[in-house]
Amino acid sequence: MSKFLGEIRQLGYVVPDIEAAMDYWATTMGVGPWYYNPKVPIEDYRYDGKPYEVHNSVALANSGFVQVELIQTRNDAPSMYRDFQEAGHTGLQHVAYWTQDFDNDLALMESQGFKVKMSGTVGENGRFVYFDKEDHPGTVIELSEVVGPKGRLFKTIYEASVGWNGDDPVRPFPSLSEI
Repeated sequence: MSKFLGEIRQLGYVVPDIEAAMDYWATTMGVGPWYYNPKVPIEDYRYDGKPYEVHNSVALANSGFVQVELIQTRNDAPSMYRDFQEAGHTGLQHVAYWTQDFDNDLALMESQGFKVKMSGTVGENGRFVYFDKEDHPGTVIELSEVVGPKGRLFKTIYEASVGWNGDDPVRPFPSLSEI
């Protein structure tokens, strides 16, 4: 457990082919079902403090209490995912901590010298930030707010994974406005 933010709740993998990655994780690793969104509705996206229109596809599933996130970039907007790929990497790009006290946890991390590199919002009360400290691939830290619809979506994904028998391995994201 982190001495600052609690348990790591998500492992984020940047992949070149999200459909193949979902198939691999479901059939070979037995992880699923996958909730797939071909274009995540990110609002107020910023990279190095500048706004961009980003297009990322994301798939989410749980393996026990840990969520696995697969990410495929679909445009050339600046992002830490794109930076990771351009450095010749694929695979684990970040670990995420979930918070219900975003402002205080963000202030705590900033007081420890972490600086926000990438940020945005997914649904109401669904802010996220990625910090710029990276010592080697896979050590980027994300802080993700989970008190709104995104948090309810994450609970749905976890519950679907409990006792999953392999049926219906890829499912669409429900609308965040309906959760």
